Amino acid sequence: MVTINAKGISVSLDLTVGHIADMTVDSGGRRLRPLHRAPWVDASETLPPDLPQGTVRLSGDFLCAPFSRSDVEEAPLHGWPANSAWDVVENGATQGGWRAVFRLRHKVMGASVDKILTLIDDHPFLYQEHVFSGGRGAISVAHHPMTAMRGGGRLAFSPKRFAATPADPLEPDPARGRFMLAYPGRSSDLGHFPAAGGGTLDLTDYRMEDRREDFLTLVEADHGGPGWTALARQAEDDLVLVLKNPAELPVTMLWFSNGGRDYAPWSGRHLGVLGIEDGRTAIGHAASLGDNWLKREGVATAFDLGEGRAVSFRHVIGALPLPGGKPPREVTTADGRLRLVGATAVEVPFDSEFLRIGRPAAA
Repeated sequence: MVTINAKGISVSLDLTVGHIADMTVDSGGRRLRPLHRAPWVDASETLPPDLPQGTVRLSGDFLCAPFSRSDVEEAPLHGWPANSAWDVVENGATQGGWRAVFRLRHKVMGASVDKILTLIDDHPFLYQEHVFSGGRGAISVAHHPMTAMRGGGRLAFSPKRFAATPADPLEPDPARGRFMLAYPGRSSDLGHFPAAGGGTLDLTDYRMEDRREDFLTLVEADHGGPGWTALARQAEDDLVLVLKNPAELPVTMLWFSNGGRDYAPWSGRHLGVLGIEDGRTAIGHAASLGDNWLKREGVATAFDLGEGRAVSFRHVIGALPLPGGKPPREVTTADGRLRLVGATAVEVPFDSEFLRIGRPAAA
C-alpha cells in the first residue's frame, strides 16, 4: 500500500491490484470518504477460490483494460490493470502538492501502462492519468470508481444523448439475484427508464429499499464541456463528483449494486454501492473492437495502440460537503475553479486545464 498526501486530501493505492483502497478529503471541518471498499476485503473469511484478484481486493477505483471480458488477450475480468501488481516509478512532493507514477508489471496488448496520480493542496480532487506506450491492436478502457451510501442519494449528469441497458441483466437467475431495469431498454429521459415489471424508474434516484443489481450505459451528448456525474449522498451529507473529457471517455456506465446478489462473496451484503464507470468501451474486449451498437451510434469503443505511440486519458474524482442538499444542475470549469450551480452556487479550486476539454482524443 502506498499513500500520497497534499493539504486537505489523502489517497492510498493497493499495489497488489492497482485499486484505490482509500481516499479522504478534509473540507469544511469534515473528513469525507467518497470511495467504497468491499466488506470482504479486510475480513478474515474464506472466499470462493475462482474469484479474480480484482474482486478479492475490490476497492475504490481501478483501471479496466479491457472493460469486462478479456476475450482477445488472455487476462482476468477487467484485465491485468485491475488484477495484478503495480510498481512505484516516482513518488514525491511537488510545489503545492504531490505526484506519483506507477507502472503495471504486465503488458497489455504489448503496451506498458503507467498510472499517474496528482494531488494539489486544498483541491478536493484526485487527478488521474493513464498512459499506454507502444503495443499493438486496440484496447478498450474504463475507470471503475465506486461509492457507497447508507441512505441512498440523488444523481445528476452532464447532458446525455440516451441511456441503454444490454440485452441481458447481470443476474438473470432469481435464485442468485435480482434486477429492476428492462433488458434491453433505452430512454433519452433519465427520469423515466423502462422497468423490468413494466412502467418506468428514475435513474437519478438511488433508493436503499430497491434491492437490485443493474447495469446501463449513458452516452454523452455533444455539449462542449466536461462530462460529469454528481451524487448527493443523503446520509453522508456530501457530494461525490466524477469528471472526464468526453472526447476521451464518451460513455458513463452505471452499476447499481444494492444487495442484488445472493451468492458469495456478495451474499446480499454489498449495499448502497454505485459504480460510475467512465469509459471508451463496449462490454468485452472483442465486442469493443468489432461491430457493436455503440459504434453504430458514432461512439468510439477503443484506443488504437502502436509501436512508438503513446495513448493517454484523464479522469477526476472529488468530494465536498453537500451544497444545498441536492446535486447541481450544471458543472463548469474555468480559471482554476470548478463551479456548481444548483439550489445555490458553489465554487472550489480545480485544475481547469487538466481534462483538456476541446482536445481530440487519440484514435
